[in-house]
Amino acid sequence: MKERNPEVAHKLEFIRGVLAEVGATAVRLKGTDWFAWATAGASNTVLLTAETGIAEVLITAQEAWILTDEIEAQRLEDEELSLDFKLQVNPWADSAARESFVREVAGAGMVLCDRPIPHQEKRLPPALQARKRVMMPSELERYRQVGRQASEAMTEVLSHAQPTWTEYQLAGAGAEALWARGLHPALTLVAGERRLPLYRHATATGEAIGVKAMLVFCARGQGLYANLTRFVSFGTVPAQEAQLHRQVREIEAQALNLCKPGTTLDAVYQTLAQAYAQHGFPQAIREHHQGGTTGYLAREIVANPTTPDPLVAGTAVAWNPSLAGAKVEDTFAILQDGTLENLTFDPNWPSVEVAGRLRPIPLEIV
Repeated sequence: MKERNPEVAHKLEFIRGVLAEVGATAVRLKGTDWFAWATAGASNTVLLTAETGIAEVLITAQEAWILTDEIEAQRLEDEELSLDFKLQVNPWADSAARESFVREVAGAGMVLCDRPIPHQEKRLPPALQARKRVMMPSELERYRQVGRQASEAMTEVLSHAQPTWTEYQLAGAGAEALWARGLHPALTLVAGERRLPLYRHATATGEAIGVKAMLVFCARGQGLYANLTRFVSFGTVPAQEAQLHRQVREIEAQALNLCKPGTTLDAVYQTLAQAYAQHGFPQAIREHHQGGTTGYLAREIVANPTTPDPLVAGTAVAWNPSLAGAKVEDTFAILQDGTLENLTFDPNWPSVEVAGRLRPIPLEIV
């Protein structure tokens, strides 16, 4: 039997506090990230590549609605939504009816929105944007499940990969393994032997992967993103390549050591820049973004030299330092005691200890 959700109730209370503080009448949430956040993991996604979905959330001081059309309403009610929301259903051929309903509810008051209509709605205030990036205990539990499923899918796929597979085949196997676990394959990057040292963001091609490959996942489940990167080698990793992987892990360790409440993202970025230089790669910081906070987006905030946003307990981070042919990435949660929990750790994947943490190494298939 469907029930009310304590997490949703907590978030509605917070949103209504924001409404009162800024003098607004309603909050309207359209994005796939905001919908999942407000509904405690429900999905408004049909087209995977869309930033907005087939429903949105409208919240006032007294009510909370899901706005959708007659195609989607029954499925959402049966499979996605708690009893905290009422459904407002418009004919699928009459999208103007939804806008009329919002204007009727809001009257002459201010409407806050993640994707505001120009001259009609206002952007969400920083306090609400910051709140989305901090996980409640129930969100962290969901995140643990998503991270575990994503890392198990990665291990399964690369353990069965063959050097004769094309990059398309490896990407497809990754997507299949994610779908089999109920996760959206929001991103599956693949680089085989030839392309691996050439491109940081290597979308898959029809080339055979050859003696080695990199597979990258941004896997979305219950609205939350598990981001991770792994390598497979058909044979022993050559010493020079093993050295690059070791250096990347040591560079990452300096960033992870800083991931404590109060540290700013630009401070982590500067530490990464210094770490690259210390290892003899001063330009590497410019060759790929280094990651940042994650959660309901693959990256909520990408760290750069001018991101003063502080890390807080409950935030998730995913750093991805890289060199030509080597990269490391997992999704970590900053816990209430300030320690890090690796949400995408799989004990069945080979690892080594770096700065007190188990970090992945290439899987050697010999």
